[in-house]
Amino acid sequence: MRYTDKENITGAEALLASLINQGVDTVFGYPGGSITPVYDRLQDYPELRHLLTRHEQGAVHAAQGYARVSNKTGVCMATSGPGATNLLTGIADAMLDSTPVVCISAQVPSTALGTDFFQEADMINMTVPITKWNYQITRFEEMVPTIAKAFYIARAGRPGPVYIEVTKDALTARGDYHWKPCTGIRSYNPDPAVDTEAAKEALELINEAEHPLLLVGNGVKISGAEEAVIRLAEAGNIPIASTLMGLSCIPSDHPLYIGMVGMHGNVAGNLMTQEADLLIAVGMRFSDRVTGNLKTYAPKAKVIHIEIDPIEINKNVRTDLAIVADAREALEAILAAGTVTNKPRTEWFQKAAEYAQTEQEKVIDRQLNPHREELTMGEAVATVARESNGEAVIVTDVGQHQMMAARYSTYKHTRSLITSGGLGTMGYGLPAAIGAKVALDEDPATAKRDVVVFLGDGGFQMTMQELGTMIHWGIPVKVIVLNNSFLGMVRQWQQLFMEKRYNATELVNPDFVQIAQAYGLPARRIIHRDELQGAVQELLACDGPCFLEVVVGKEDNVFPMVPGGASLDDMLYSE
Repeated sequence: MRYTDKENITGAEALLASLINQGVDTVFGYPGGSITPVYDRLQDYPELRHLLTRHEQGAVHAAQGYARVSNKTGVCMATSGPGATNLLTGIADAMLDSTPVVCISAQVPSTALGTDFFQEADMINMTVPITKWNYQITRFEEMVPTIAKAFYIARAGRPGPVYIEVTKDALTARGDYHWKPCTGIRSYNPDPAVDTEAAKEALELINEAEHPLLLVGNGVKISGAEEAVIRLAEAGNIPIASTLMGLSCIPSDHPLYIGMVGMHGNVAGNLMTQEADLLIAVGMRFSDRVTGNLKTYAPKAKVIHIEIDPIEINKNVRTDLAIVADAREALEAILAAGTVTNKPRTEWFQKAAEYAQTEQEKVIDRQLNPHREELTMGEAVATVARESNGEAVIVTDVGQHQMMAARYSTYKHTRSLITSGGLGTMGYGLPAAIGAKVALDEDPATAKRDVVVFLGDGGFQMTMQELGTMIHWGIPVKVIVLNNSFLGMVRQWQQLFMEKRYNATELVNPDFVQIAQAYGLPARRIIHRDELQGAVQELLACDGPCFLEVVVGKEDNVFPMVPGGASLDDMLYSE
């Protein structure tokens, strides 16, 4: 149902009707005093499914997971003061990872603004640097145009978070409702047209290159450019590497795919970056975790940078040719500009094979060694990949397990790795997995796909109360805690670079299985390798939410590793 005209309704009703008119069917939220007028009217709008989380941070991360899987705009709600401030981490996370979310909170009455009223916080000023746009609604008449504009901005161009707050008197005020969508904003051009001359020049550079490398990032998923990337790569016989955020946009088993780049990237991706004569960077921002030392990054390469956000051009890496446009449209323009020369590149691909073999011998065989005394994180991840046949959506928290999940998971479908990239937010994983599964279940074509979330024992304890959300709403997420009783990534740095001075990283943990069982989840802990396959099979076969704790080696490290500030050439393969 859509709402066009309604007479004499409250601001709260106008807000809910506007969400429905924007196509929203799911909202994650947590009530409180100032926003009670909205929650009072929710029951009158059955088109909206509201999922009560156990913390406002859980609500915004769930909205992020929902958005990342569905490619729609996620929505969350909170009350004023602490409810709103609890959204800040997720808003900042969404900004750095280009995730479209509209975060709505209430605010104290407009007549009380600036008086330090109960649960008043100046969220507008707090959210200025971490949103695409924010706005405070103080009158009924502002509701429709503001909500419409919020959704337009969140999705347009490079997506991101928008924060809207509504004073309590605006929620209770009455007026007549007339819906009008936002289709554009004067002076705001979020979708620049492709420069056809630049596309022709890009094709020339591609055809001249002997050792080109395609680098794909999150923008490929956002724009739906996956098929265009593959067509360009296959036409020119060009290897493809991915950033962390770009993982899964290219199937893991594609013959041109050589792996992930960056601090814990694959050997082939990193070393071929250093030897390439052309980088074709699509929908990525050249973050420090990708480039390592900028002074030594890709020293032989010309750079084509395809990116919709002009602020990213030349921000970190010098660009020889920039195409500021939607990634899919830019790639289509390059393909339409002429014939892509197909070269055998025998030597180039031989390098990829040699580097992959080096990694297999120095890293993978060691991580997946069945004769090691203790279980490893990589073994757990690889077992899930094998037993799920690469069909699962993998969600992670942040830390060593995140990098292991990125490295040892396999992906058949795009949007199958959901993780916190730019901000590196511990506590992200569990609520994001909830949002991801809700999104999958809305589409009958994807409802049967599993969501498996890998958590560290540290990050899990930041938002583990969201197990209650899973049980409350029957959301069948498969939870795996890789428990090494450490804040593992920090401990790894302390081991390698601080002479094993382990300070403030060792954890005394509760019994995670008992906690999961207290929430009503089937739960199991395993310690021995011969238990792993059966436990994973049991987890994936579970009809509802399920919990598995895997106790792994306390000093199990993630390799390869490019030390902070080092060149991609200087990868470490072991301690």
